Amino acid sequence: MRASVSIVNFGTAAIKLVSGLEKRFRLLSSWNLALSATHLSSSEDETIIPEESLVDIEAQELTTSTKCMQSDSIKHNSKSASSFEGIRDDYDIYHLGIQEDSSLVCENPQNTDMDVYGLGRMKVILRNRGWVLGSPDSCQRLPLAEYNIVCILNDLFEGSGDAALALAFFQWCEHYLHLQHGIRSTCVMIHILVAGNMNYRAIDLILYLVRKNAGEDWWPNLLLQVLLETYTIRTVLETVYSILIDCYIRANMVNVALKLACQMKHIKLFPSPGVCNSLLGALLYMDQFELAWNFLEEMQSQGLGLNVSVITLFIHKYCVKGNVERGWQLLVTMKQHGFSPDIVAYSTLIDSLSKMSLVREAISLLFKLSLIGISLDSISVSSVIDGLCKVGEVEKAFNILKIFRLPPNIYVYNGFISKYCHDSNMTAASSTFYEISEMGLVPDCFIYTTIISGYCKMKDLKMALIFLAKMVKSGVEPSVATYTTLIEYYCRSGEVHVAENLFQKMMTEGLPPDLVAYNTLMDGYGKEGLLHKVFGLLDIMKSAGVYPDNITYNTIIYSLTVRGFVNEAHDLLYELTRRGFTPDIVTFTNIASGYVKKGNFEEAFFVWHYMSEHNLEPDVVMCSALLNGYCRTRRMAEANALFTKMIDIGLVPDLVLYNTLIHGFCSVGNLDDACKLVEWMGKQGISPDEGTHQALILGYEKKMVENPVEAADFMLQRISLK
Repeated sequence: MRASVSIVNFGTAAIKLVSGLEKRFRLLSSWNLALSATHLSSSEDETIIPEESLVDIEAQELTTSTKCMQSDSIKHNSKSASSFEGIRDDYDIYHLGIQEDSSLVCENPQNTDMDVYGLGRMKVILRNRGWVLGSPDSCQRLPLAEYNIVCILNDLFEGSGDAALALAFFQWCEHYLHLQHGIRSTCVMIHILVAGNMNYRAIDLILYLVRKNAGEDWWPNLLLQVLLETYTIRTVLETVYSILIDCYIRANMVNVALKLACQMKHIKLFPSPGVCNSLLGALLYMDQFELAWNFLEEMQSQGLGLNVSVITLFIHKYCVKGNVERGWQLLVTMKQHGFSPDIVAYSTLIDSLSKMSLVREAISLLFKLSLIGISLDSISVSSVIDGLCKVGEVEKAFNILKIFRLPPNIYVYNGFISKYCHDSNMTAASSTFYEISEMGLVPDCFIYTTIISGYCKMKDLKMALIFLAKMVKSGVEPSVATYTTLIEYYCRSGEVHVAENLFQKMMTEGLPPDLVAYNTLMDGYGKEGLLHKVFGLLDIMKSAGVYPDNITYNTIIYSLTVRGFVNEAHDLLYELTRRGFTPDIVTFTNIASGYVKKGNFEEAFFVWHYMSEHNLEPDVVMCSALLNGYCRTRRMAEANALFTKMIDIGLVPDLVLYNTLIHGFCSVGNLDDACKLVEWMGKQGISPDEGTHQALILGYEKKMVENPVEAADFMLQRISLK
């Protein structure tokens, strides 16, 4: 049934609603769509609005002529009517009271400027579009079914050309009548917003629909179908479909977006070029190269074809994955198709080459671009300079800076300072820092954090705090990385309570700790054996939405072994593995070391063999832990057997491992085997150090030699000459 209504008195609540047009659009919060995969269903019981919320309507007596006008109203919107076949008129029924007074009645007489918000326009437009107003001595109640809402929305927009006016009515129905909009009225509102050049409002509504029933396979198809059934202008439908696909991409449902994009071609529509590029980028981000290439072919079949920006997307992704050769092939392909690669495509390749330490190739490409007349930007030159700094070619970096006359910028200086700090050359790092200020450049948070980290690495806390003070005084806010650097320093220094205070300060200043910060403090707790704080921090971490990684679990396992809870650590490993955790070499080394410290070598070797089930091979660190246990308990035959096995599987011993084994042999007075190991060290290019010297002294003391120090010196000199 086609009901006739008019809007007259909305009262105070309506004023607040319509005035909200100038405020941020609030997403519908109370939708309860009673939907099946094919049609809408509704309750047969009419829901009556309480008397206090009835809308006062300027009215005239409803007569038999009303039915004629209703019929005319339906005809002028036949498309909308046709799309409601099989849908009952009493869906989501609400009632409007029809008041006898022919004037505009306000519940709050002080609100005399209601027409400013468009209420008067609504009344006039609806009257002109055939909505009948009542008469004196009558009080009717008419159902406001979803079908009627759709008709009113269309009439308001067609009669005014103002999408904001239709949106006002749409919001009013929800706010004042507490109406739960159905999918069809919402889709009509979306079409009106796009037709009225209010795409940003349409995006809000579509995003809500996309997230509604997101886990249901039938929901995207239903959205696509209802949007098709409710459109009036084909160009608007094309834009709406493009927004729909873009919203699915934003909601990280890329596969659904791809499926809908392919379905659009059945009605001879296709997403806009911008949305297609977004979809390609999302597929590449997910490493779905095959799907991306297939979709690119589909784009070409729709006449969109290749362009520089599309190919650059693929070049960038291949380079990020380390496949620079494939990226270069695409750049050549770009030329073969008649496109001239821009500096963005070349910069992508140069940056990737530099990050992969292929600096020579990056420099070569840089000079070629200069020769063929392509204007270089600061990004490409800065990438090469940064790459040179990382491989230690600081002088070459300065030469590149001079050759290409790149104006110094913060990014370039970041590369120099990072290299100096990495090499512990804090004098050069500080000098470069002050040079930045002298040139009028403002050091950023990254530069401050890098220098603070460099001084912490040198255990020069005083200078680190001086630069922290400079940072704060300059108005540069410390980042999570800045705090984490200091937390790590205090944890390594055994001052965990100071690290804990810094962690709390970071949170009180509104900086949520990241995974690295949590792991750093947890490691500090673990090394101090503070198990209760380790597990307490794990709970805080999870409640903050930060999920543990391998480093987190390895820290927990290490913390258990430090306190002697090796069996519990082993049990935890089994439990984590069952839940999908993939242990690494560090995990097994921690547990094996725990068993060795308790003298349980059988369990330690069981862990050794268990590693093979996870396709892992023991490394030098794990072997050192086992050897140290054997040497400490003077089980040198087993230590020697393990050393031989280690050589057989291709592991290369380091100085620490050699010294451990040499000290073990010397501690039992076996100088012959100890000296053989020293000779073997020399052949491997490893020079003895003070630890080796002290071990030999111990061996000669065990042999009761009169002057063990001189004997050890003579032995090392003889082996060295030999």
